[in-house]
Amino acid sequence: MITISLCMIVKDEENSIARCLESVHDLVDEIIIVDTGSVDQTKHIARHYTEQIYDFKWVDDFSSARNYSFKLATKQYIMWLDADDVISKPNRKLLKQLKDHLDPVVNSVTMRYLVNIDKSGNPSFIIKRNRLVKSSCQFKWKGAVHEYLEVSGPILHSDISIHHFKNKTDNSTRNLQIYEKQINKGTVFSPRDLFYYANELRRHNELHKAIKYYTLFLNHKVAWKEDKIASCGRLADCYHLLDDQEKEREIIYKSFEYDSPRADFCCRLGNLFLGKNQVNEAIYWYKYASRLTWDKNCMGFYHVPSWTWLPHTKLSICYYKKGDFKKAYKHNKLALEYLPYDSGLINNQKLIKNKLKNLT
Repeated sequence: MITISLCMIVKDEENSIARCLESVHDLVDEIIIVDTGSVDQTKHIARHYTEQIYDFKWVDDFSSARNYSFKLATKQYIMWLDADDVISKPNRKLLKQLKDHLDPVVNSVTMRYLVNIDKSGNPSFIIKRNRLVKSSCQFKWKGAVHEYLEVSGPILHSDISIHHFKNKTDNSTRNLQIYEKQINKGTVFSPRDLFYYANELRRHNELHKAIKYYTLFLNHKVAWKEDKIASCGRLADCYHLLDDQEKEREIIYKSFEYDSPRADFCCRLGNLFLGKNQVNEAIYWYKYASRLTWDKNCMGFYHVPSWTWLPHTKLSICYYKKGDFKKAYKHNKLALEYLPYDSGLINNQKLIKNKLKNLT
């Protein structure tokens, strides 16, 4: 059995930290809370779970805070969570099994990060993150914003999932301001910084500026493939919002230069053709998406709807438009296998079923 230090950086998380710690406190051997300036009850709540609470002066650098928390860890492995993360009961069991049986030769364990969870518990995105790392490796966090752990050596891809529950919409310009302070200081951005700076610009509707920085990022030969693919998707978002369908289509096709077509990009192409009522062309791309299988070891962004129910929903619409109600029924039924309680799909199934009855 290995020992685990849980390291967290927090600020004003009184509405979520208890839920997080309740889901994990009995599975770890040490809990280290680094507070970057809370003015609410965060530290008071955390003291119900640990006495190891440390203050850290905020310096506009998430990696600095996370690296400080890691330095305080004393156990064999370090696990990190954010205050709005939760480990569900089935995943608690998997984490316990991992703790009991992990081969100590492993340097890092990835876990699935489930994001944008709907009322039925279905995530919109799944991202693999290096979540548990060996202390003796002294891995460091990199990047002032949207930080990441730089790891090496044997990596285990686990089936453990961490649920991310946002308590409120974050409209803060904090991250954007950090990047712009760095620009004003003359900091040279890494390719990854360019990508995430562009993301912040897009999030705050500075679309033309975002396009500029996404393009700069894509011109870097050393940039990570998965970020390049994601960048094509974000650029497509920008062009969509600017109603430039030609550029939107062009950048979707560009994503195919970095890897074989991904289901989310195929669905985007289907949407463009369907919007122009080019139904046969739309069917081609939705069918293509429906036949793809996600690589479970991929560290990129997994858009769950595009790889599961969405192509079938769109195919049902397309075939309905063509008057092929049998195929429309078939694909709506396939979508229902993923979302059995979706009221829209259930109503569509009844509607199409009535159409089929009227034909007989």
